[in-house]
Parts: sequence; C-alpha cells; structure tokens
Amino acid sequence: MDYILNFFSGDFGLALLRFVVCMFVNWVIIDRLYYKKSRRRDFYFTFMLISVAIFFLVYFMMGMDRGKATMGVGLGLFGIFSIMRYRTDTMPVREMTYLFIIICLSVVHAMVDVESTPDVLADFLKLGIIDVIVLVAISMCERRLKILSNKLIQYDRPELCKPENKEKLIADLEERTGLKIIKVEVGGIDFLKDSVVLRVTYDSKPNEVDNQFTVRKSQWRNV
Repeated sequence: MDYILNFFSGDFGLALLRFVVCMFVNWVIIDRLYYKKSRRRDFYFTFMLISVAIFFLVYFMMGMDRGKATMGVGLGLFGIFSIMRYRTDTMPVREMTYLFIIICLSVVHAMVDVESTPDVLADFLKLGIIDVIVLVAISMCERRLKILSNKLIQYDRPELCKPENKEKLIADLEERTGLKIIKVEVGGIDFLKDSVVLRVTYDSKPNEVDNQFTVRKSQWRNV
C-alpha cells in the first residue's frame, strides 16, 4: 500500500495531474469553442485522442531527463505527423489550426519540469496562465471574426458571369439560394449545356462552419 502511495505521490502522480489539467483544457477548446460551431464529430474524436497520445508519448520520450531536453523532442512530433500525413482528405485550415493548438498544449503539459517540490505550484501556475491565454485568444477569434463558408453551385445562366454583370449575378444567387453572398468565383463553363460551376462564399450561421465542398485547384479549373 505504501508503495502505491509513494508511486502516485511522486513524479508520475504529478504527471497524471498535469494530464487531467491538459485534457480538461483541450476538452474546453474542442467541445465549447470548436464543436459548438462546426459540429464535426470526426474531428472531435481525432483531436481528443491525439491529445492523449501526444501527452504520454512526449512524457515517456523524455525519460529521466524530463523537463531538461530540448524542444526538438516536441518539434520532432510535427515532423512525424507531416511524414505520416495523418489525414485522408485535405484538412481545412481551421481544423489544422485547432490540431496544432491541441498538439502544442499536450507537449507543453508533458514537458514541464516538476522535479523539486517547492516549484510544483509555480509550474502549475505557469501552465494555468498559458492555458488561460490560449483559451482567451481562441474565444476572441471565434467571437469577433465573421463566419464564412463556401459552396459549389452549378449555375444555368453563364451570361451573368461576365465582369460587368457581377451585381446581377450576386442578386440572382441571393434570391434563389437565400444566402448572403460575399464573393463569387467562376469555375468551369460548359456553353453546350449552358451551365457554369460557381464557388460561392457566403455569410453562414455558426453551425454551418466547414459545411462545404473541398475542391483541388486542378479539379476546380476543369469542373
């Protein structure tokens, strides 16, 4: 019994406490800031499990020199993921940003030095300040920045795609779709079928973030 108490009261016990703090902060970021707008369960699943894996991977990679190794250990993880290309489809910029934040926080919580008892509270205070700064920054960006989404529309009036008819094109699209159009880009045009593919950027509702089609540049030109 004493062995178990000593085991959890030592460095590993502090690591578990940091893990709990890390997971709570990441849960707030993912559930309250990201998922509240995106409603993407697939990325919710990915972010949470990557957070767990990265924390313990970094913790055990540090070994006995935990907290004293260079940041090369943490940065090397990003190289691993870039080589593995941990995704099947192109990840949107917003999701990539959240993934980067989750990985960074997991690395920071795993690498903090808590060797001496008098410094434990100071180390957790540092982590708390970092977590608060990150949460405030994300919250401000999510609340202040306008939410824009993209959609591909197959349009039946290619004559309105001329530059001089831009206002008429936007007005017609807004009337037929009910969306607040911000920008329209013209893709492939088929004059034989009188059709054109448009990529429309519009002001969306919070739960419509990332509700869009992803088209590569090479595909977009030939649509």
